Amino acid sequence: MKGRRLMITGGLCLMLAGLLCGYNLWDSARAGSAARDALSAMQTEQAVRLPELNAWTDIDREMPLMEIDGRMYLGSLEISALDINLPVLAEWSEANAKIAPCRYIGSVYEDNLIIAGHNYRSHFGPLGSLEPGDEVILYLSDGTRYAYAVSELETVAGTGLDDMQAGEWDLTLFTCTYGGQNRVTVRCVLQSER
Repeated sequence: MKGRRLMITGGLCLMLAGLLCGYNLWDSARAGSAARDALSAMQTEQAVRLPELNAWTDIDREMPLMEIDGRMYLGSLEISALDINLPVLAEWSEANAKIAPCRYIGSVYEDNLIIAGHNYRSHFGPLGSLEPGDEVILYLSDGTRYAYAVSELETVAGTGLDDMQAGEWDLTLFTCTYGGQNRVTVRCVLQSER
């Protein structure tokens, strides 16, 4: 009798694990689709608004933003080494992070931008595969292109927000590890702007 209960419990646990795994795969696919849709809408909107946006020259201003489907985007992020091209939302929230990576804190104008993203395979999941020297390109919504080079990768404790913001990095990208206890952190230095 005890053996039968253990087999039933084990079967239920396997079934629940399978359901959780399936949900995670579905959620990653959904997030990838939402990011592609937002990026496409941003590119269409940018083509229409680019002359208007380029008229701004005051470097002390806030980063230019673009509204798509009720959400504010600051631009897009391209990482060729990972085949990633994603929109970047202007403000981090749990709901926004389910759509695309988000500005966590900072600004390109102050050389301290930090971008957070979920570890979905379609978002920042592969960040840990980057290597020093890999190129990361940020396009602001006004078309300005910032090219960065990966300087180093590190793992920061999940509670180490001060560690995340420490240092003189022009751009930091981060995501959770699969267990959620730590953060995969990619530190980048500015190479060019145009």
